[in-house]
Amino acid sequence: MLTTAATRPSAIARPPSLLACTMVTAIAMIKARISIAAHWSGLRLLPAMSRRRSRASPTALSAVQRTTEHHAQCIYAHEAAREIAPGTSAERFIGEIDGSMVPVVEPSATSADQRKGKVLSWKEVRLNLVHRHGSVSPVFGGHLAGGVEESGRQWERCAAKAGFGPASHLHGLGDGAPWIVNQFDLHFGTQGRYLIDFFHVCDYLSAAAPVCAADHAQAWLDVQKERLKANQVVAVLGALAPFVKADQEDDPVTACDRYLRNRLDYLDYQGAIQQGLPIGSGEIESAHRYIIQQRLKRPGAWWSPAQVEAMLALRLNRANHEWEAYWQRAEKEAAGAGPPVVASL
Repeated sequence: MLTTAATRPSAIARPPSLLACTMVTAIAMIKARISIAAHWSGLRLLPAMSRRRSRASPTALSAVQRTTEHHAQCIYAHEAAREIAPGTSAERFIGEIDGSMVPVVEPSATSADQRKGKVLSWKEVRLNLVHRHGSVSPVFGGHLAGGVEESGRQWERCAAKAGFGPASHLHGLGDGAPWIVNQFDLHFGTQGRYLIDFFHVCDYLSAAAPVCAADHAQAWLDVQKERLKANQVVAVLGALAPFVKADQEDDPVTACDRYLRNRLDYLDYQGAIQQGLPIGSGEIESAHRYIIQQRLKRPGAWWSPAQVEAMLALRLNRANHEWEAYWQRAEKEAAGAGPPVVASL
């Protein structure tokens, strides 16, 4: 069971100043251990797997797990309740969004013994980022549950944290999923312009190239890429047209033609290049690796949905450089300035 200074019998008799000093020291120790648990692959929130793979004693490891999970949940709850006011900047911002799959374990709804009846699956965690044009310090947001509406809400919230406001403009990037475009329009409207990731479009062209130009596929592909960058999408469609098979939806040329025609409003690569704006969403794809996958996709690790949300909140807290602020608040609460949130190891 997790305990606090307020409930530990030996702590009651100490003078308040000594108690505060002791708690601050304890916080520093807990903070250091959680910092390791947030990154080190040997510590997972599934005890059985962790004990097999770690040299630490089961008791010590379980304590670190419990404490890490406790503070991750505190960070998640604090962020969920936090109100973010819109920014006042009139600058241009860059915003990107993408998803990746994480391993999830849940109790089986049909099993009487939930310890044995478990369902393993992969679920999508969506990550977004926003930063000022020219900045290399993005603000991140993300979630597991809540659907596309929560993705849009988190993106708007992330933008506000980055300083986006009524006078700002957002250059949005992502793949061509209709829900992303819809949520972008819903939350940013005329204050934004969405651009489909150039390299995602090129994947469709790459699949079509061997059909359209079997003996010089790469040269054909290079021509179409340059046409896209010059906003000559009509010429690209013209190059595809002779090979489109209307009765074969899975045909690579037909799929490419359909993909482009359904997204003509989101292919202004020339405009982006002229303004010095990115045309690819590589920044968010990279962020998935070092924020989500590095910790949540370790070999052999499976997570409950609640653990995914909590650990994601912890990882986002660190990525957004809010780690120290959390512990400063914890120290104040431990000293009597608010309700205690510090769990003991």
